[in-house]
Amino acid sequence: MAEPAVGIVKSEEHSRLELLLFRLIGRQLFGINVFKVKEIIQCPLLTDIPGSHAVIRGNAHMRGQIVPVMDLCMAVGGPPMEINKTTSVIITECNRHVVGFLVGGVERIVNVDWEFVLPPPAGLGRSNYMTAVITIDDALVEIIDVEKVMSEVLGVDDTVIEEIIATEQIPGEHFVLVVDDSEVARNQIKRALDQIGVESVFKKDGLEALEQLKIWQKEGVKYQHLAMVISDIEMPKMDGYTLVSNIRSSADLCDMYIILHSSLSGGFNREMVKSVGADQFLSKFEPNEFARLVQARIKEHQLEHPS
Repeated sequence: MAEPAVGIVKSEEHSRLELLLFRLIGRQLFGINVFKVKEIIQCPLLTDIPGSHAVIRGNAHMRGQIVPVMDLCMAVGGPPMEINKTTSVIITECNRHVVGFLVGGVERIVNVDWEFVLPPPAGLGRSNYMTAVITIDDALVEIIDVEKVMSEVLGVDDTVIEEIIATEQIPGEHFVLVVDDSEVARNQIKRALDQIGVESVFKKDGLEALEQLKIWQKEGVKYQHLAMVISDIEMPKMDGYTLVSNIRSSADLCDMYIILHSSLSGGFNREMVKSVGADQFLSKFEPNEFARLVQARIKEHQLEHPS
């Protein structure tokens, strides 16, 4: 196993990712974070939904709950999947939605270090649905950006209500650093921040963010106007937990206000966030809740660091 880079603290307790491996059509392996998965079932009888998005194959009725089932192969640009006795549905809970993904077959669960999870190859363009890749047993595994799939199929409302926007505007010199590997999530967050007049800088993983923080800290003036770091948890190269551990272990950065956010919900995340030393946890993405939280923190920061 590769050693962490000099000066980088590994968060041993939280720096591993559990992936459920599955196939769609063909031999290509795909992965999804186990903590997004509620259960895996053989594809049940699906009820048609007139007028629904083309990739929604129907509703599954499970324990009194109606769950839309998406054809994941179609959602990422492939052909429709044939439903047969080997077809499975991965029931997920993500971004406060319960959704089923139709897949060709489930393989196994693997446990990997985040440092070996890499960004997708450069040059793939915006049409790709990979959030990261990893090599397992000499096979390339594509980690699906399920947030992007859900955003395109279900839609996401990123409009901040006028009552919040009309709040006293924040001076431009106070800004936030946002860290997220998902283009969809970065765009949603940027639109919300733009609506409330907050300047933002974006990085795609924890390692990029940590390096930028160190540069700003040495420069001095700009760092004083950085109100907080808003970071995703699941990211290649360096995950959000490890980023927080590195910030808290640095004498120069340790007082930084940090919000961790994730499409994974529930008490599990809140306990993890607390244990690594983040200030708050936000289950993404609700624009009004997010905007209020940012406004409140920046007002505190203005008092701590008046212009």
